[in-house]
Formats: sequence, C-alpha cells, structure tokens
Amino acid sequence: MARRKNSNSTNAEATVGFEQKLWAAADALCSNMDAAEYKHVVLGLIFLKYISDAFEARHAELEAQVADGADPEDPDEYRAASIFRVPQEARCAHLKANAPQPTIGKLVDDAMAAIERDNPSLKGVLPKDYARPGLDKERLGQIINLVSNIGLGTPADRPKDVLGRVYEYFPSQFASAEGKKGGQFYTPTHVVRVLVEMLASYKGRVYDPCCASGGVFVQSERIIEAHAGRLGDLPAPRLRQAGISIYGQESNYTTWRLAKMNLAIRGIDARMAPDDTFHNDRFPDLKADFILTNPPFNVSDWGGERLKHEKRWQYDETAPRTEGYS
Repeated sequence: MARRKNSNSTNAEATVGFEQKLWAAADALCSNMDAAEYKHVVLGLIFLKYISDAFEARHAELEAQVADGADPEDPDEYRAASIFRVPQEARCAHLKANAPQPTIGKLVDDAMAAIERDNPSLKGVLPKDYARPGLDKERLGQIINLVSNIGLGTPADRPKDVLGRVYEYFPSQFASAEGKKGGQFYTPTHVVRVLVEMLASYKGRVYDPCCASGGVFVQSERIIEAHAGRLGDLPAPRLRQAGISIYGQESNYTTWRLAKMNLAIRGIDARMAPDDTFHNDRFPDLKADFILTNPPFNVSDWGGERLKHEKRWQYDETAPRTEGYS
C-alpha cells in the first residue's frame, strides 16, 4: 500500500533533494582534491549562506521597526537575537553576483575574514583557503550559485532545520568517501542518539573529549527539546538556558572548526578546545556530570605508553559518579 505523504514528509524530501544536489556538486571537486579537503569548501559556504540569510532577515525586521526606535546598524540588535553580523561584502548575494569571476576564490576568503572580524567568537574558525590554485574556480562558482538558491537562515526556513540536515548528511557522505579516515570526524547519528538517550543528560555539565563535528551536543539539544519543549523558544545560547553546560575537545584542528560552525548555526554555546585530549587535557579541573564520546579507535599510535600514570585512568570506587572522570 502506498504511503500517504504529509507536509512534513514533503519538506524532508525537498531537503534531501537539496542535500543530494549539493553533494553532487561537491563530489565534482574530487577530480583535484580529497574528500577531506572539499568538505570544508562546501560546509563553509553553507555556513556563510545561513548566517547571511539570518542577518538579512533580521536587518529587514529592524528596518521595519525604525519608527519604534530600532537601529538596523546597531550590532547589539543582532547579538540579542544570536545572529552574526554579516558585512555587505560577505553576504551571499554579493558572492553570487561575482561567482563567474576568476577572482571568486579571493572574494570568498575576504568574506570569511570580514565575518570573523565582525564576530570575535568566530575568530580562527572559518575556512579561508578558497583562493588556492588547486581549487577549480569554475566549480566553486557553480557551488556558490547552488547554495545561494537554498533558503537556510530566514525565520520561515529555520524550523525545517535545512542546515542541520545538510550538516548531518554531508559528514556521513564524507566518511564513506574517506573510508577509515572519515571516522575521525563522524559517528553515525543514530548511534549518537542512542548513547545520549541512555545517559539522559538533560542538565549539568556534558563533556566529549573527542567531540569531532559536535554530534553529541546536537543530539543533546534534540533530546532536551523532546523532553522539555522547544529550546527555540528560549533565548540563546539555548542549551545553557536549559541547564546544560557543554565542554569539548578535538585533536584535529579542521574538524574542530567544523564543530564550531555546526554548533554556532544552532545557537549552541560550548567551550571547545582544539587539542589532543590524551596528551594535553584542556579541562583538567572539570567535574563533568556526563562524559560521552566515540574515541578514535582507528588510531593505533596514540601514545599509550606515556599515559600509564595519567590520573584520569585511576578508578576510585568511593568517588561519586558525578565527579571528575568517573
């Protein structure tokens, strides 16, 4: 018997269609770069499109409220709504207009730098290597055009979580394309969901010492929403308002940047450090209520011999389960 489609399934199918089109465009870049490289090309552009949409929607709202005292040029008007400020030269419409130009790579790099300049919390996070010679500028222009036609950050689009779906779909595809290396930044969503549900981490300090692209934190948000109502109704940062404090560490710097972008577009505030948790614990005094991670099992030479006396390995049966690393 044919399944009846409702409006939600229609939206989901439309989203998947966009995901597949984006993947096909990204996959075309494989002719001259590895999947490990081009994932940042595409996800960086998707991030830029999202914050550009959100900024322009907020700007329009403020323009309509000028008579009531709103100031469209006041940065605080955007911070209050957890929206990143996007200067004119970094907006998606500007990049789309210049997509056919051979200088499009430099324009994207300049856009990323401008966004970091105006939003200190993103400093050092966004990819800025679109002008490199090895990146096909014609393909880049095509991806910009494709991304520009997807609604991501407007108030009407956000409930569909188009960006969230793309951020989840792409890592799974990259993991397949990269083979074992893909596991360094991606754990299947359904696996993470089961682990988060088992821990029932609805409040307290949640720590992932190998956080990869931030899937544990995203699923924590969803679990809280399912049990306590929509976090979107809370002022951002949302998880902190719900009683959750997020801590994470990731040894791969480029994957750490991906996690920062993944959480930023969801309004999730997290303390995340780019470093090897085994040999440089960035949160030595943290007393976490929940620790959940997928360690890099595919890494054989992780320096275990140097960690025989590491205090985190010492188990104390008398210690409360909520303290330290117990």
